[in-house]
Amino acid sequence: MKLCVFQGTFNPIHNAHLGAAKYIIEKLHYDKVIFIPAFRPPHKDYKESYSIHRLNMVKLAVEGNSHFIVSDIEFKRCDTSYTYTTICELYNTFSVEGKIKFIIGTDAFKRIESWYKADELKKLVDFIVFIRENNFNPEEFRNLKEKGYSFEFMPMEFNDISSTEIRERIKEGRSVTGLVPEKVEEYIKENELYKD
Repeated sequence: MKLCVFQGTFNPIHNAHLGAAKYIIEKLHYDKVIFIPAFRPPHKDYKESYSIHRLNMVKLAVEGNSHFIVSDIEFKRCDTSYTYTTICELYNTFSVEGKIKFIIGTDAFKRIESWYKADELKKLVDFIVFIRENNFNPEEFRNLKEKGYSFEFMPMEFNDISSTEIRERIKEGRSVTGLVPEKVEEYIKENELYKD
């Protein structure tokens, strides 16, 4: 199986996340994209009480797409969600053709060397990097290539949606229609998320 992993906080999942995953399936012809919401993300502030909501919203967002899988692998561990640990588990679970591909944005990839066991992680995955900024300069990433990171940039048009912006809009009482899937928007309203 050609396997691509999309791990993240997904707080909440939004249409740019889904657009990136669809791009991978359509343009690179992967069999599956596995969405893995982080239970306890090491690099971000988060509300632990929202963890199950984040998982539920990802499940709603990918409903009906046979190419997308949602994994609760990091919820089963009930520990800090280190990518290295998760990737090792995936190799033990799936029959993977080649190396696992790992979707990441340029904003996070710039900090990849600060991740847990980054030197070991870079041997296990090929990074698929989506541009998450204006005035993108690929030369900023030359040093990572020299250090043995395997990656390629996706020529998908930059879609400036962020989970932070969505949370702020909800807190301010503004609409997020068109930024998140309809079922996710309904879930947020029903559970009164991101109001404080």
